[in-house]
Amino acid sequence: MMAISARSLGLQHTRRRIARWRETRTHRGAPMPAALWAAAVALARQHGLYTTARTLRIDYGSLKKRLDTASPGRVPTPAFVELPTAARPSELGPCVIDLAASRDRRLRIEVTGVTMADLVLLTQAAWARAR
Repeated sequence: MMAISARSLGLQHTRRRIARWRETRTHRGAPMPAALWAAAVALARQHGLYTTARTLRIDYGSLKKRLDTASPGRVPTPAFVELPTAARPSELGPCVIDLAASRDRRLRIEVTGVTMADLVLLTQAAWARAR
């Protein structure tokens, strides 16, 4: 017999609650109650999406959507990346820049002896042309 850890007790309890709801729902397409979704979202935060969806036998995509909308403090993907600047311009060592506009369109630039500002300008110009 496999021992159940204290962390997985919540998963097993919620799995039984969902199974009970499935047995008593009025029709097969009935939406799962909000309280069960809330419990599933809380468990997904602890155990991860895949493990929770698989254990509770619920749709991964639906759980992911609910987790995303229930996480208001979630940090959005940055629109840009800030490169550090030196107090005075100094040359960088050899650099390789590999840009991909699409799967078929790639651009590789190898430079040496340029400043960070020049590297940024070169990358921006190359990226604009690669698109």
